[in-house]
Amino acid sequence: MKKVDLSFQSCKSEYNESKVVLFSVPLDNTTSYRPGTRFAGNAIRVESIGIEWYSPYKNMDLKDYHTVDIGDLELPMGLVEESLEIVYENTKQILQDSKKPMMIGGEHLVTYPVVRALKEKYPDLNIIHLDAHTDLRDEFLGRELSHATVIKRCYDILGDNRIYQFGIRSGDKSEFKFAEDGHTFMRKFDFEGLEEIIDKIKDKPVYITIDLDVLDPSIFPGTGTPEPGGMSFKDLLDAMKKFEKLNNVVGADLVELAPMLDSSNVSTVVAAKALREMILLLHK
Repeated sequence: MKKVDLSFQSCKSEYNESKVVLFSVPLDNTTSYRPGTRFAGNAIRVESIGIEWYSPYKNMDLKDYHTVDIGDLELPMGLVEESLEIVYENTKQILQDSKKPMMIGGEHLVTYPVVRALKEKYPDLNIIHLDAHTDLRDEFLGRELSHATVIKRCYDILGDNRIYQFGIRSGDKSEFKFAEDGHTFMRKFDFEGLEEIIDKIKDKPVYITIDLDVLDPSIFPGTGTPEPGGMSFKDLLDAMKKFEKLNNVVGADLVELAPMLDSSNVSTVVAAKALREMILLLHK
């Protein structure tokens, strides 16, 4: 794997010396409303020029840590299963090289192959999932592999009591019932109870997946399925601060930015700042 000319901020280290590998997945084949997430990775890289490398929230500076940005994965556009296999194989290689994956979506479905690879290395893997949507359908529009089924596909791998969902405010009634029956932990509407869950799983391997539409569309309109009633960016920063109590974060992703749906580019800047905080979390 190699670094790219256009990278996120200071993430220009050599692959061999890097602890965290940043990559993006330009996939939005199953997007059911407004497409465009395939352009998120490089849009974030361009806008990152306006984000400081130093985080006053963590008192950490990206320049002090080895991170490599390997850019967009090359995918056969239109071929979903083949694309997911490429994500899986790349993640598997990153893990074999004792590094942590930090992925930029792409639609949320791209989380599934990363979780597949992580589960092979960490059998007791847990997921913290921040999102506006349940993503627990068994199929959507005739597809079992969809951005609306991604957490159900992860559940199929992990089983009960391994997935913790926060900020959820949209989904089919059956999905909420699935969670209520004890298959996942679901906190509707906000992040209350996150700290207690973190205390519960702090010594377990944890993957964090953040669908940026968990943010209110007044803050983050550049997404394919905006859902009013969401979190503030300060709420998200507070959650990221709580993540620091986790002792074994093994990877993370930020998904569902569709940059061209926000002509102001503010959504992309929000994503870039969130990405800085998540990369530093993986280094902490």
